Amino acid sequence: MRSLSGQSAWEDAAAVLPETLFQGLLQIGRECLEHLEELRLRRGFPMTALLPGGETETVGPRVGEEELRQVVENATQASAHTALDRVRQGFVTLRGGHRVGMCGTVARRDGQIITLREISSLSIRVARCVEGPARTLLPELMEDGTFLSTLILAPPGAGKTTLLRDFIRGLSDGDAGPPRRVGVVDERGEIAALCQGEPQFYVGRHTDVMDGCSKAEGLSMLIRGMNPQVAAVDEITDPADAAAIMSAAGCGVALVATAHGAGAGDLERRASYRELLAARIFRRLVVLERRNGERTIRVEEMP
Repeated sequence: MRSLSGQSAWEDAAAVLPETLFQGLLQIGRECLEHLEELRLRRGFPMTALLPGGETETVGPRVGEEELRQVVENATQASAHTALDRVRQGFVTLRGGHRVGMCGTVARRDGQIITLREISSLSIRVARCVEGPARTLLPELMEDGTFLSTLILAPPGAGKTTLLRDFIRGLSDGDAGPPRRVGVVDERGEIAALCQGEPQFYVGRHTDVMDGCSKAEGLSMLIRGMNPQVAAVDEITDPADAAAIMSAAGCGVALVATAHGAGAGDLERRASYRELLAARIFRRLVVLERRNGERTIRVEEMP
């Protein structure tokens, strides 16, 4: 495994690759790799690199069991057997906030997933901390100096978590008014990416992070113990998430969250969001779109 210090984000993420796959990746060219979003390793096929223009095959051998096993061991700094016991949720977070997602054969005990017995494919997501959009967008999310609860809406891969992280930083550091206490529930370790208690992404000077717990658990603990002014969560996906957010809003906490979707119409068609819409929990909607490799952002009044 290569050193993670002083390198580009893609080099940090690709450090878990076996040497043969890494050398094949280099054939794409370092300038192009500065824009690398993901690496995909599927058993029986060449590794692919996801760039803004699409997914392309890399030079090198077809991915087999040995290559998949090496990536898992490098990612977890453990034997493959020990590592699989730690990835029942299907991913592991690397230092630097990069994430290795895993697919394979699920092993269950008493109806619960206990491990992935065999790995069939891996996704190495390159994480980048991008600062800037919050400074121009946050004033549109304020009313009389008060931050209005905001939902970030976008299809997968459009940059919801990156923008959420920048909003957290901007609110915490005072980009739009005085600094605010922000409590983050980092359920999948993607927002702050705690490693030994230290955020791998800068999320602001007045931010507190609960890592590795459900939204309901994390929001409850933050509100009871840390008195946040704003609470942040990633990816509302089911009724339990919506219920936790409504409970937090009832305690007087402003919220910023993300969800999958292409527009406000998507929210109205999904049961998990209809109650949130009816209760007017969110006052602003930030919609992200990606077309031809370019990202656009617009702010709307929540319907």
